[in-house]
Amino acid sequence: MALHIARGMNQEDKIIVRDKLIAFNYFHFPEQLRDKYQEVNLFIKNDDGHIYGGLIGEICWNWMEVHILIVDEQLRHQGYGTKLLMEAEKLAREQQCDFIKLDTLSFQALDFYKNQGYQIYGTIANAGGHTHYYLKKDL
Repeated sequence: MALHIARGMNQEDKIIVRDKLIAFNYFHFPEQLRDKYQEVNLFIKNDDGHIYGGLIGEICWNWMEVHILIVDEQLRHQGYGTKLLMEAEKLAREQQCDFIKLDTLSFQALDFYKNQGYQIYGTIANAGGHTHYYLKKDL
């Protein structure tokens, strides 16, 4: 059998690879955590349904990971980012998560996250000329 490395954007192939990792991981986590997965999608919307920002993440095993948090520029510094994080933390606690992790770049929201109680646990210098920060908050 000849094998090769193929590039592609096929969503089905991506799901197959992801599911292989999930199946492998399944047997390495305690039984009570094995099926614990939930997408987290929180949005800032007006009455017409227009989206002004949001938080995208997931609960996986005993933590929540925030992949995206964005608030439209004209709404920043009005508490919406804090409200998104507070709602995410509430959900994480309801799902018995032990911590939340996220990342940000030096030109993004490092001080905001630190003010919300997140602590830096790692950095990568020279990430596109900036510093990439990894943060965690214990619940």
